[in-house]
Amino acid sequence: MRKVIAAFNMTLDGNCDHTAGIPDEELHRHYEELLKSADIALYGRTTYHLMEFWKDLVQNPSGQKDMDDFALSMDRIPKLVFSRTLKEVDWHSARLAQHELGEEVRLLKEQPGGDILVGSRSLITSLINLGLVDEFQLTIFPVVAGKGLTLLDAIADRTLLKLTKTKTFTSGAVTMYYTFE
Repeated sequence: MRKVIAAFNMTLDGNCDHTAGIPDEELHRHYEELLKSADIALYGRTTYHLMEFWKDLVQNPSGQKDMDDFALSMDRIPKLVFSRTLKEVDWHSARLAQHELGEEVRLLKEQPGGDILVGSRSLITSLINLGLVDEFQLTIFPVVAGKGLTLLDAIADRTLLKLTKTKTFTSGAVTMYYTFE
């Protein structure tokens, strides 16, 4: 059975605004490898629109190798977008989900293949509430944002996790790998 991996970045105070962190070459390489290990990435509408930045970068490379390589990996991975308002997506590697989140993920898990990545705040909390996340990779930036959306404010019940490993970046960011007990 395929594994669902929720991967997300946030600041030390829990802010999950993508502009609050400090992405660098090392972090781009980390996420590029994560994308290469998976067969599909799941996004909600808002995050999908944010990820379209990488589609544009494929078409107009920046000349910064880590960013351009990450953009190519993001472009290649199939993306499944969950939205009640979008009628179509125009990225060649994206499609709209046909079923509700829980049903779609259960169907994906039963199919052969690699990992299923989840990179949207709303999908992560929904899938944790449904008990469908196998691994949670949380990267914390050494930044206090002071305001903004928090990642886990919509978790329905007390949820126990087990820390399985950590990865520290030279920037001071730390990725913690958790499984659910």
